[in-house]
Amino acid sequence: MMGSSTGPSILVVDDQQDVREALRLMLTSEGFQVELASSPEQALKKLDAELPALVLFDMNYSRDTTSGQEGLALLQAMQAEYADEGIPFIAMTAWGSIDLAVNAVKRGASDFIEKPWENQRLLNVIRSQLDRSSATRKAERLGQLNRIQREDNQTQGVIAESESMQKLLAIARQVAQSDASILITGDNGAGKSLIAEQIHRWSPLADAVFVSVNMGSIPETLFEAEMFGHAKGAFTDAVEARAGRFELADGGTLFLDEVGNLPMAQQAKLLRVLETGQFERVGETRTRKVKVRVIAATNADLPAMVERGEFRRDLYFRLNTIELVIPPLAERPDDIMPLARFFLRRHADRYKRSLVFSPAAGTVLMQHDWPGNVRELSHAIERAVLLCNDEAIQPDHLMLRPGLIDAKEADQIQPLEQIERTAIRQAMQQFEGDVNQAADALGLSRSALYRRLEKFNLGAQAQSQA
Repeated sequence: MMGSSTGPSILVVDDQQDVREALRLMLTSEGFQVELASSPEQALKKLDAELPALVLFDMNYSRDTTSGQEGLALLQAMQAEYADEGIPFIAMTAWGSIDLAVNAVKRGASDFIEKPWENQRLLNVIRSQLDRSSATRKAERLGQLNRIQREDNQTQGVIAESESMQKLLAIARQVAQSDASILITGDNGAGKSLIAEQIHRWSPLADAVFVSVNMGSIPETLFEAEMFGHAKGAFTDAVEARAGRFELADGGTLFLDEVGNLPMAQQAKLLRVLETGQFERVGETRTRKVKVRVIAATNADLPAMVERGEFRRDLYFRLNTIELVIPPLAERPDDIMPLARFFLRRHADRYKRSLVFSPAAGTVLMQHDWPGNVRELSHAIERAVLLCNDEAIQPDHLMLRPGLIDAKEADQIQPLEQIERTAIRQAMQQFEGDVNQAADALGLSRSALYRRLEKFNLGAQAQSQA
């Protein structure tokens, strides 16, 4: 190990014992771990055994005390082997050898120190380089995490181009940084579980475990065993001890889906662990303690259930420190075609197909009321991929049943201007801003469509055409 201190480790490479010892005493007194090497060969062996946070190396050794060639060769060897590790290499040169120091920096040294050194100047250089190295590594980790999150977003289908969803995600990103309990509400199939996973990825617990449990699928008699675990022999089928969902999620995020389906008898047991983090496994008396971040979701009207005595008021308040309401897909039409194209790519890749939407299919997708929300959209696209024998998906392949229209809504007559605006917006979404195709589909000239885009303030949807 690099010394007994707990600070950053420094490898000092110099052929003069008095120099090595002086640096060791000074650096250890400042809290650094110090390892010593008397030659480039010994330095490379020590680097191979354990990587330090920084290397402080002399440019001249016993074979050649003036040219600096041995130091440059050591620098080249360290760069070739350890450049990706982000270790700062600081060169030490005799006073007056500034040209040699500059040459070392040009070849990859992070900085240089002149001998005899001034202690404070040396410490400032070392700390500056360590801070810079740490910041660089942190930026690389964040960049990798952001890339993973972007890939996860694409994989999971968290696509939101509508203003309402953009606002919701902005709030979700903000509250993800806290440990507050979050309640996600919305219709079945709206994407509650995807939002929960996204919050976890945005949170400080992103590298920890994410455990999801559907509360409505757990039989009432097995609730405690599933959530809190059980001891061996606690009941007939308990052939071995088993951890529950809270233990599995310790240190991470626990997602309680369909929490509105939880029977009253179990709600008090859930409330206790949410308030204290404490519970006992079935068949044990020893109290266990965990720390989890809880996200819950439901499509039920919990306030109404509270008023009817079907859901505990204290549990409701414990769960919804922050409530995120996901609007139904029909209320965010700007998301329909982006989601449809995403699902088409995913399902087409799965079934090794190459397909596009026909204009008519796009129109049907935009006009459907989507009672099943995003889940229904995904299933409709998968069904169309399986049924389509051509290159373009047609309305018949989607097999969408017309939605039921409310009688009052059917009696209402919309102004022609509103109908025209809606048709133009849908056409521009369907053709991804291509004015030529949208104009053809609407039976308008290109210039006429441009005038209407300007009139209805839809110009941002248009792509410039060559």
